[in-house]
Amino acid sequence: MATHTIYLIKEIYYTLQGEGTHAGRPAVFCRFSGCNLWSGREEDRSKAVCTFCDTDFRGTDGPGGGRFQAEELAQRICAEWPENQSVPPFVVCTGGEPLLQLDDDLIAVFHEFGIQIAIETNGTLPVPNGVDWVCVSPKAGSVIEQTSGHELKLVYPQQDALPERFADMAFEHFYLQPMDGPELQKNIKKAIDYCLANPQWSLSLQTHKMIGIP
Repeated sequence: MATHTIYLIKEIYYTLQGEGTHAGRPAVFCRFSGCNLWSGREEDRSKAVCTFCDTDFRGTDGPGGGRFQAEELAQRICAEWPENQSVPPFVVCTGGEPLLQLDDDLIAVFHEFGIQIAIETNGTLPVPNGVDWVCVSPKAGSVIEQTSGHELKLVYPQQDALPERFADMAFEHFYLQPMDGPELQKNIKKAIDYCLANPQWSLSLQTHKMIGIP
């Protein structure tokens, strides 16, 4: 499939998924540039819908980043995967907000290259058909359009984004992920207590930070 859309990518790297259902699974992370809930500029943080993001998603200057057509991006992702493996490449499309760019054409090209596609999205945009694993991470103050998928991973606690708001959505797995920062240990305790009292929810920790990998 020939497509001439240019995709802006902050960084591409091979690592282990650190969170949620696939924690510990080898994956190529493809971080798309841009987000619809924050500009990425510190001077705009206090006015943003999401005020706690700790990810640099601006520009295309990260490791492996750049401007790619679909086939080029698929080739770049496959190049990160170990050679001669029976396990197909597994890419996590993240951001920022990857659905500002991830489209039907790119999904089709990824599948042509045998790539399994996971997405981590804030849920404010609908996920196109063909994505193999959908993880929605809602943010307080946003309107959720994607109300179904494989896992809902809620950073906790967030004022005005209580778990009860999302508990009836059509996801297979529900996770609370303690908010990082100076209150991390208190937030872990709060998340543990909530999960124990509400066993629909499971605890998700950022294991990649614990073991010192990207």
